[in-house]
Amino acid sequence: MKIRYIAYIIIALIIGYLVYSKLWGAKAKEAAAATGGAGGKGGKGGKKKGGPIPVKVMIVKDTTVINNIDVTGSIDANEKVNLISQTAGNITGIYFKEGSYVSKGQLLVKVYNQDLQASYQQVQYQVALAKQTEYRNKILLEKEAISKEEYETSLTSLNSLNAQGDMIKAQIARTEIRAPFSGTIGLRNVSPGGYLSPSTSIATLVNIDPAKLTFSVPERYLPLIQPGANISFTVASSNKKYNAKVYAIEPAIDATSRTITIRAQAANPKNELKAGAFAKINLTLDQIPKTIMVPTEVVIPDLKSSKVFLVKKGVATPQFVKTDLRTDTRIQITDGLKPGDSLIVSGIIQMRPKVALKITKVIK
Repeated sequence: MKIRYIAYIIIALIIGYLVYSKLWGAKAKEAAAATGGAGGKGGKGGKKKGGPIPVKVMIVKDTTVINNIDVTGSIDANEKVNLISQTAGNITGIYFKEGSYVSKGQLLVKVYNQDLQASYQQVQYQVALAKQTEYRNKILLEKEAISKEEYETSLTSLNSLNAQGDMIKAQIARTEIRAPFSGTIGLRNVSPGGYLSPSTSIATLVNIDPAKLTFSVPERYLPLIQPGANISFTVASSNKKYNAKVYAIEPAIDATSRTITIRAQAANPKNELKAGAFAKINLTLDQIPKTIMVPTEVVIPDLKSSKVFLVKKGVATPQFVKTDLRTDTRIQITDGLKPGDSLIVSGIIQMRPKVALKITKVIK
């Protein structure tokens, strides 16, 4: 029994020693020193007081802003027509090459007209005879050999035959399809010997020099756009930037989209621009000579307005502002800031009123 008690005492002493070493030994003191320990040099409760927030500051100044907007539009031909015939008949000749340039008045397609040509020749013979009759009767009238009524009858017959000849000439002209303007002719839909009717499309004729550029802008910009304004645009088929000049504005605003349609002309001597192409347009509306522009990210939306933070006496100070024009990276401040203000442009998420600040960089 004594041996058992002695063993219990030894075990208790060992456990007590281990507990003492864990809580008050040298390693415990080192750990307490490393963490600052309660009541140590780190301050009450081991907490350190936070320092000022490092920020970058921009000195506000007036700048000149060019008000541009980007819109989309489409390229149209200056003139475009679907060629058809005014009369029906078999095609006796095709006088153009697909995709070629044709001049105004050039003969493109001819329809059978031999019967009309024969009728016209017959009328011409009758006109020649009627002229002789009218001339003789005129001489006889001067000599009072015939009455005035007889002369007028011969004159009316001559005029009637001339009119009949003119009508046949007009019918012959309709059998010849000519280019109404100069341009490039497209793919033909007819063949020699085929039957051509007024409902048959022969080909499409396009004049795309200059090219027309049609686009729409919001109605708020209407007072800023006038005929003669210059614009620039690009198309998907080329990396080149093209220029155009506004020449017409639709007088009415679209009630659905609240936009107004504008048309401009672009020189296209090499036919680089194609009708129906999609265009990205950069439109210069006006220039604001003196205004304040700040980075978009520094403006914090509020319930009723927007605000920014300024540096005043070393602390963050909120300032309510009014905004207007926006670009990809900047926003116009119309009220609330003045040149010389120190605007905070970094650490905006951490900003609170009266927070101490440390300026790391000044942007002028």
